[in-house]
Amino acid sequence: LGILFRELSEIIQVYQPSCASVEDVFVSKNVSSALKLGQARGALIAACCHANLEVSTYTPTAIKQATVGHGRADKAQVQHMIKVLLKPPLPLPEDAADALAACLCHAHHAPLKKRLKNLT
Repeated sequence: LGILFRELSEIIQVYQPSCASVEDVFVSKNVSSALKLGQARGALIAACCHANLEVSTYTPTAIKQATVGHGRADKAQVQHMIKVLLKPPLPLPEDAADALAACLCHAHHAPLKKRLKNLT
């Protein structure tokens, strides 16, 4: 967890993003895996917060809806739409496509979130 925190902190320092988007943890059958994923996610969110980045979280369904057009899309469909929409120079592994899909979801939702925040 410390390595995740330090490595993401270095990436943030180098690339200086303005925000972060994270997928909510999805628990299917393996509770042990979900707990480990939650710990890793926590370390990564902590690194973002340590760098004063605003972190937005989205459900897997919302991310798939924003990327593919329906919330029940499979990983291959998400990977295909990322390839079509963003035209990456290299083939992307599933996890990289998932990360970019979370970013696209945030790009779709951020303007609305900002408007709603300004209303309060």
